[in-house]
Amino acid sequence: MGLIGRIFDALFGGGRNVVVETAQVFRENAEQAGIREAAARAQALTQFGAEFRATGRSRFDRLLDGLNRLPRPLLAYGTLGLFVAAMLDPVWFASRMQGIALVPDPLWWLMGAIVSFYFGARHQAHSQDFQRSIAETMARVPAVVANTRLLEGMRADTPRVAATDPEADLTRAALEPGANPALQDWQRTQP
Repeated sequence: MGLIGRIFDALFGGGRNVVVETAQVFRENAEQAGIREAAARAQALTQFGAEFRATGRSRFDRLLDGLNRLPRPLLAYGTLGLFVAAMLDPVWFASRMQGIALVPDPLWWLMGAIVSFYFGARHQAHSQDFQRSIAETMARVPAVVANTRLLEGMRADTPRVAATDPEADLTRAALEPGANPALQDWQRTQP
């Protein structure tokens, strides 16, 4: 064998491929990456399937699992419902929030402890800020009621909404065309 044969034996001999091995140092082998990814997906699907497999679970267990999944969506939809109620009838909403403002602090703490036990400890840190924000919101209720009454008075079907005053006469006078010397000169030159 010649020199070229020895070079090929050094690079590809013994069942190895030095070029491929060197390239894999700089770039991941796509085929091996696909095999690893497929194996990881298969393991994840097996784990998910084992979690949801009903092995010896009674109706009671399934009922309790379903009930345990209800509080979070109910709280989320209830909170969105409060926003809608605040927009539809602000006075009704404000009166309900006044009732909440009358709840004593120990009861808020007890509710905070129960909810934090159920949802996690971070709620307790925010519960006092929540109560303070409710108090600040309730302090704005009179202004909101007054603004709502003013807005209701501006409806198109309210009497005297479109009443004119002296400023309307000034606006109309400003919009009336006056003398325009350049236009008059141009009109004189036209046949």
